[in-house]
Amino acid sequence: MPYPQFDRTQLKLKPLSERTHDMTREEMIDPEAPCMFSHPTIDLLAERLIAARKAGGQRLLMMGAHVIKTGCSRVIIELLERGDISHIAMNGACAIHDYELALIGATTESVARYISEGQFGLWEELSGIHRAAAWAAETRNGLGEAVGRMILDERLPYAHESILATAARLNIPATVHVGIGCDIVHEHPLCDGANTGAASYTDFLVYAQTAMGLENGVFLNFGSAVFGPEVYLKCLSMARNVAHQRGERIRSFTTAVFDLLPLEGEDLMATPPKTDSRYYFRPWKTILTRTVADGGEGYYVQGAHENTLPALYHALRARED
Repeated sequence: MPYPQFDRTQLKLKPLSERTHDMTREEMIDPEAPCMFSHPTIDLLAERLIAARKAGGQRLLMMGAHVIKTGCSRVIIELLERGDISHIAMNGACAIHDYELALIGATTESVARYISEGQFGLWEELSGIHRAAAWAAETRNGLGEAVGRMILDERLPYAHESILATAARLNIPATVHVGIGCDIVHEHPLCDGANTGAASYTDFLVYAQTAMGLENGVFLNFGSAVFGPEVYLKCLSMARNVAHQRGERIRSFTTAVFDLLPLEGEDLMATPPKTDSRYYFRPWKTILTRTVADGGEGYYVQGAHENTLPALYHALRARED
């Protein structure tokens, strides 16, 4: 006997025009604005990205939603336009913020304000994400490409400031990795879990294919403490399984984690003991130690994304130009 389920027809949705937004496109960082942040690892990573591009290695960037919320979309778009990044991956929240910015030029609602009245996440226009998921599931495309192409096809007002639309226009893989129940769009009455799951799983397989090319490549993780390391770990294992059968190796590549946790000065190549609470910070043990133990190198950059990402962009520009 099935358990009782919530009836989504009871929900009251409101238009985004009635929502108060904590971030607008006016707060986006200008990639060409001066950047005062400096870190020796930034210069090294810029050199590794350029070397990877010349060697044909993948330059994969995984990001959490806070990267967009701190105004870094235009910086990432420039990295895609210049070919510095060959694959952009993100969690489900990133796709929502990217879509909202393309649609209305604003994003980020106040959880504290809207959860008290039961309105958090319940906005009419987010049905667009579900239309994209339905098309992706039907055509066996990924969710990232589906949202990006929808933004372009529907000529949303700020499509030029969308990461997913830019990736779709440039034919660069942009994958969205969803945890069902984690994102506000899963509250929407039109959400179809089968479509969302199928589209995101396609993106998982696209990511795994990219991982096949990580030899002599670079993997960057910006602010994703769970999805970033976990999706990367599984896809790398799949890629190495196939490579091993072919008598090949995927071990000589560079990884880097950009986050706020104070790890500077630590021996990052050694996994912390379980008695250390930082053992449970997945990016350290997964990205910086275990997966590069056979010949790769892992680096950590502590700092806010609105500082570290522009710094990386400027370091690349200085060397490429």
